[in-house]
Amino acid sequence: MKKIYANGTDEKAFLDELKRRSGETNKKVAETVSAIIDDVKENGDEAVKRYTLKFDGSLPEYYEVPRDVINDALNEADEELINALLNAMENIADFHNRQREQGFINAKENGVILGQRIRGLERVGLYVPGGTAAYPSSVLMNAIPAKIAGVKEIVMITPPLKDGTPNKDILVAAAVCGVDRVFLAGGAQAIAALAYGTEEIPKCDKIVGPGNIYVATAKKLLYGTVDIDMIAGPSEILVLADETADPKFAAADLMSQAEHDVLASSIMVTTSEKLADETLAEIERQMQYLSRKDIIAKSLEDYGAIIITDCRHCAVELANAIAPEHLEVLMENPFELLGSLDNAGSIFLGHYASEPLGDYYAGPNHVLPTSGTARFFSPLGVASFTKRSSYIYYTQEALAEAKDDIVLIAEREGLTAHANAIKVRFED
Repeated sequence: MKKIYANGTDEKAFLDELKRRSGETNKKVAETVSAIIDDVKENGDEAVKRYTLKFDGSLPEYYEVPRDVINDALNEADEELINALLNAMENIADFHNRQREQGFINAKENGVILGQRIRGLERVGLYVPGGTAAYPSSVLMNAIPAKIAGVKEIVMITPPLKDGTPNKDILVAAAVCGVDRVFLAGGAQAIAALAYGTEEIPKCDKIVGPGNIYVATAKKLLYGTVDIDMIAGPSEILVLADETADPKFAAADLMSQAEHDVLASSIMVTTSEKLADETLAEIERQMQYLSRKDIIAKSLEDYGAIIITDCRHCAVELANAIAPEHLEVLMENPFELLGSLDNAGSIFLGHYASEPLGDYYAGPNHVLPTSGTARFFSPLGVASFTKRSSYIYYTQEALAEAKDDIVLIAEREGLTAHANAIKVRFED
């Protein structure tokens, strides 16, 4: 893991290299995904099943998972897992219920009525990885805000295991969250099926959920045909730390993101060189007993760094420039910095708000903007699953007061039919 002294040049060179990691989608991947999308659009379920056989090794016993199979998975599940999921659900629901938006109506004295309606989307597709990287927590984080938003139907699609069966932990999470239908398919073909609809898989208005580069590329290429949550890149964490931080905590949190992927990025920005050295030593010590230590080592070597700065203000400036997915503040009086931290997906304040707390349990969503897009994107939430419609009512008298201004602007723009639509209402 690199140790960099912030001087305006060295840290910039590292961050530039980091941006190249999150560059444009590989052209060969895009070509492959485009062909799959076209095939599914043309051949529907037959194409989806053909790719399932090709990429997953066997066709599942059923395409849509029967409701009794989902119920059986719930009934047979470990009680401790169910309780943990229910406790997490309570926190996630409590947080997201506070995000509900209200419509409004503005009735003016002159008879004009203006307003806005907010409604949940009709149908949302939830993609959930189902192989070795199976995340029941992602089911909770996507399905719960969708339910709160008033989405009428949630269709989940997840790859089968090698033996053709569904991942039971995923089914348990789907059952407790109230997912309506579950299909066994994965990859770009599953995204295309949700976007276009097939004879069996219904067309969705929006697709959410994590996936590999083929899934992410399919979502990117299909955006516009269907709405998506975001184009997610590799996971990332930035830890701001001073001399009050415990190097054991800092090291553990950096590695918690590095284990996701060899492309994941783990960075610490600190005002203490002593802490930097102690954290590096802790990483070496703790890594030895972690199951994914090879992935962690590669990630930290290629995309990890500890950047040493002169002051807290300098650390904050770097954090805003990086705009990380996860931002931890392991500093004295962390709330003093909160008002200055403008670019981050989720901010973890204090020595005991470790990043996995947000992944699984605390309540805020773990679907977060990556690759610096926290400068303009927000976490997944209830608003992600709603749409807004405005409405307008004018009386004849109210329109008469406004007509001259409307006609003037329309004619100045050369849109005489627009002007005419107002004028004809006042002709004798």
